[in-house]
Amino acid sequence: MDDAPGPHFSHFGICVSDLDRSLAFYCGALGFEKAESHAIGTEFARLMDLPDVAVTSQFVRRGPTAIELLAFSEPTPFGERERRAVNQLGLTHLSFRVRDVAATAARIVELGGAVVESSRTILDFDGTALEFVYCTDPDGVRVELMDLSG
Repeated sequence: MDDAPGPHFSHFGICVSDLDRSLAFYCGALGFEKAESHAIGTEFARLMDLPDVAVTSQFVRRGPTAIELLAFSEPTPFGERERRAVNQLGLTHLSFRVRDVAATAARIVELGGAVVESSRTILDFDGTALEFVYCTDPDGVRVELMDLSG
């Protein structure tokens, strides 16, 4: 554990509609590994600002990055499974550097995500081609793929 003063980033939390599908997506498409899992109950209801709670907290990790996948059984998850506008206040996207945008995007589709084809962008930066594309996870969370290797 780092003893440096001040806050340290811990993890992102994502509410998911199907834990097995999201595990397959984050592990199979983006290289995360399944890590610790916790059954969370009423003891966390106050923290989560809910009257009652029953949720499986499943962490996935890749290096220092951790994502907590939250699969609620109480209360039932709600909301649209569509990507949010990038200019909507709040978290806009998760971003990953990859060596092969096309191959990673294809794997994302195989595992229940989608590619936003209209977002594909290639920029020339001093003679180096930088490639970007937005995708979504199975629940509509925006995932940016970028290849900066040229």
